[in-house]
Amino acid sequence: MNLLLMMYCSVSIFGQNSTLSDSSNISGNNAYQFSYKKLIIPAAFIGYGVLSLTTRDLKELNNSTQYEIKEHQPVHTKLDNYTQYAPAAMVYGLNAFGIKGKHNFKDRTIILGTSMLFTSALVLPAKHLIQEERPDGSNKLSFPSGHSATAFATAQFMFREYKDDNFWLSLAGYPLAAFTGVYRIINDKHWVGDVVAGAGVGILSTEMAYWVYPRVSKWLTFKDNQHTLIMPQYQSKQLGLCYFKIF
Repeated sequence: MNLLLMMYCSVSIFGQNSTLSDSSNISGNNAYQFSYKKLIIPAAFIGYGVLSLTTRDLKELNNSTQYEIKEHQPVHTKLDNYTQYAPAAMVYGLNAFGIKGKHNFKDRTIILGTSMLFTSALVLPAKHLIQEERPDGSNKLSFPSGHSATAFATAQFMFREYKDDNFWLSLAGYPLAAFTGVYRIINDKHWVGDVVAGAGVGILSTEMAYWVYPRVSKWLTFKDNQHTLIMPQYQSKQLGLCYFKIF
C-alpha cells in the first residue's frame, strides 16, 4: 500500500447562511455536547469485533458464516465500493433539492471531513497493528473493515443532519451501510467481526466529529471569511489528502 500518495483538490465554494454557522449559536448547543450514552452502541460494536479476534465461539461464528456463504455461492458485486459513500451523497443531494439538514454546505463539509479523518486515523493503524488475514487470504489488513467504517460514519452523519426535522428520513443511510457491510462479507473480504467493529468505528468517528466541531470551526475560520478544509481520501489502496478552500 502506497501511503505517500498525496492528492490535492482545490475548490472554491460559496457557503450558505445558517444559524448554526454563528459561533454564538454553536456554543452550548446540545448537538455538540459529549454524551456517554452515545458511546454505548459504538463501544459494543468495537468490543464485539475485538472479542471476535480471540474468543473461540466468535471466531467459530466468523468461520461458519464464511462457510455458509461459500456453500451458497451468492453473486459478488463491487457496489460496496460505492454504497459506503451513498449516505453522505444523499445528504448533499437532498440539500440541493431543498430538503435542508441541520448545517449549511460549509459546516456539514467540515463535519464530514473531520469524521473521515477520525475514521482513517482509527482504521488504518489498527489494520497494520492487528494484521488479521482476510478470508480470501489476499493480505493481512482485514480488521477492522474500512468500507464498513466509512459506510456507518456517513450513515451516522445523515442521521445527525436530519434526525431533528425528519426522523424517518434520517434513518435512510443505515440500510445502505448495512448493505456495504454484508457485501464485504459476501465478497470474502472481511469476517463478521471486522464488519461489526468497522461499524462501531464509523459511528464513533462521526460522533467525535460533532463533538469537536465548535473548536474545529474556529480553527478554520479566518478574518476574510475564508475556510480551508483537508479531507483524507482512500482509493485503490492509496491514502491521499483532498484540499478544499471554502469561501
